[in-house]
Amino acid sequence: EGIIVVKRDGRREEFDRNKVLSGISRACEKRPIDLEQIDMLITDVMVELENEFDQEIPSRAIGERVMGKFKQIDQIAYVRFASVYKDFRDISELEQEIADLRQGHE
Repeated sequence: EGIIVVKRDGRREEFDRNKVLSGISRACEKRPIDLEQIDMLITDVMVELENEFDQEIPSRAIGERVMGKFKQIDQIAYVRFASVYKDFRDISELEQEIADLRQGHE
């Protein structure tokens, strides 16, 4: 039995690793992160989430867990992923995210 992802609007679909990989790969473009690291990141996230949620995982949980990993690996990739995931409405939301990142590292 595969893993089911529960979308924000309540729809359910089978987990597609390639979808997650493509979003993460875009965020990592021209960053010093190789495919092996990305693959390990996805595996780590999915193992953690399967332990927490069993078979049905909210898409929100996947995005938030990926952001948490990016925060530790590469801040530029984190901001890129977060800007798509969080759907920033304007530059001030992006600025706030960067300010929060800076505070966490001081």
